[in-house]
Amino acid sequence: MGRGRARSEGEYTPVPVAYSDDPSPWPAEPAVAETSRVHLWPWEYLFKPFIRKAFPDIYNPLIWASILLLIATIVVYNVRTRQLRRHAVYLQMYEWLLWTGIITSGLMLVYWIFKFDMIIVVGTLVGGLATFAWVRFVRFPPEFRAYERQLAKQRYFTRQRFAHPETTIRTKSARRRRRRR
Repeated sequence: MGRGRARSEGEYTPVPVAYSDDPSPWPAEPAVAETSRVHLWPWEYLFKPFIRKAFPDIYNPLIWASILLLIATIVVYNVRTRQLRRHAVYLQMYEWLLWTGIITSGLMLVYWIFKFDMIIVVGTLVGGLATFAWVRFVRFPPEFRAYERQLAKQRYFTRQRFAHPETTIRTKSARRRRRRR
């Protein structure tokens, strides 16, 4: 078994193999050229403007995440408010989430346009995501529990009221009174 492939009988062309000790026909270059290095302490980066040159790894992902968050927040709000239009507590929560998403992603886009310092960008992200978590997991669960209790009571009394078939049938005397009037 040779290391090449036969073009014609008796003629072999060498093919580079990954595990070969032979020198490569191509000049040696790094697989990925390193474009940036960390030259500052981490806290010094907080006071640099939010631009592509200063933050090449997170610049575009943050912008696209902000745009997607804005679109997703609006879509989820529209879909869920149509589904839950009779449940005011849930509508309030989705309204809180809508405005939190619009403010957070809108500010991120403003920071992208006007090149604010990174500390403001990080503060807005942390504040916006913390507000999302607070609204969903702290502010509204007690209201959800109270609303569920109210619905359970309402279902119980409705079920109790219509449990006996006689309660849904009017008596003959009630019918006669209506006709006389």
